[in-house]
Amino acid sequence: MSKIEKQEHSINLNLNVRGLKPSATLAINELSNKMRAAGKKVYKFGLGQSPFPVPAEVVKSLQKHASEKDYLPVKGLPQLRESIANFILKTQHVKATADDVLVGPGSKELIFILQLVYYGDLIIPTPSWVSYFPQAYIIGRHVHWVPTKLEDGYRLSPKMLEEICQTDPDRPRVVILNYPSNPTGCTYKLERLKELAKVARKYKVILISDEIYGLLHHQAQHVSIARFYPEGTIISTGLSKWCGAGGWRLGTFIFPKELYWLRDAMAIVASETYTSTSAPVQFAAVTAFNGSPTIDKYLEDSRLILRTMAKYIRTELINAHINVPQVNGGFYLFPDFSYYRDLLETRKITTATEMCSALLEETGVAMLPGTDFGHKEEELLARLAYVNFDGQLALNNADMLQNGNNNINKFMIKCCPEVVEGVAALTEWFIKLSEK
Repeated sequence: MSKIEKQEHSINLNLNVRGLKPSATLAINELSNKMRAAGKKVYKFGLGQSPFPVPAEVVKSLQKHASEKDYLPVKGLPQLRESIANFILKTQHVKATADDVLVGPGSKELIFILQLVYYGDLIIPTPSWVSYFPQAYIIGRHVHWVPTKLEDGYRLSPKMLEEICQTDPDRPRVVILNYPSNPTGCTYKLERLKELAKVARKYKVILISDEIYGLLHHQAQHVSIARFYPEGTIISTGLSKWCGAGGWRLGTFIFPKELYWLRDAMAIVASETYTSTSAPVQFAAVTAFNGSPTIDKYLEDSRLILRTMAKYIRTELINAHINVPQVNGGFYLFPDFSYYRDLLETRKITTATEMCSALLEETGVAMLPGTDFGHKEEELLARLAYVNFDGQLALNNADMLQNGNNNINKFMIKCCPEVVEGVAALTEWFIKLSEK
């Protein structure tokens, strides 16, 4: 590469990054922390970090292997890759081997590297997780946002995917399907997955099935689309959500044999960038992915707590004329505040960003506007992450919820007081708009 070519390459990279802001979820968390440090009351509904502790036996495994200091294989610790393959077979009935698995420092990094090594357009439904688009933008890939509807649970439509693909049938494309969804908490029914798989196979689309919240399906009924399109689907998962270990930074891709060429290309990039994932964390992850009766109980209680909270918050919001789709998993809601559009306009609030800024300033409620997830500013949408509670305390009191609805309010007040107060502050702010 000549000196001039190097300069042009550097300029292009700078242009791709210059227009971007830091990750919205991390930015709202840092802002919330600064406001709290300044003595202000803040209800942290911004960052989607698991509130539950890492299971004790997984922590003990990390302690046991803290002295592991050697670089591990680029693709991952062999026994961990075997554990992950068995995990996918056990949880999703998808046959996999250790050779199918690539381990990285978070699924976020792996999704980025895949887009780097595969030259194809990115197709993502609106709304989608905040980092899919910026990653594609940094690399210089074309992004095709696919609009979805609230009444359809913000799910990608097979018809819309077909319409995009048939315009240029041979064009290489990557579709990211994240479910249960960040930011909506919605998931896909079996028939919709089969229809999407049919379209993907027809056009040889590479499908990244981002199943990082799969084990947090509130009814433990998550189904991977890899069952219906195994040859073209890469399953993405990790430890951050179901195991409460976001800061440990361990994610994994599971490839079909037909896409080993992509696995190998990603491993080459990995070898020249992060080299290998943290050794102690990989050894501890073997314990996590192997599972145990204790971990099964941990997951069962986590799902019970999250679906209880989703039901409680959704009911409170709907009672305040705030529309929310049915939540199926994870720890997010994606409320629509359109009912208050005219009243907000009397205060010169016309965008989702202005609405969230006013809420934060006047009530301390910190949420992310729908624009961070691909929606237009005039759409009065926001993501609410209901994770601001003591996860260990909630797990200790999960038995309160075994008797149906009788103890929900008692549980919420005892274990999730910040969430209760924050939701009350949010709904009261909107209701008072009607009283002025």
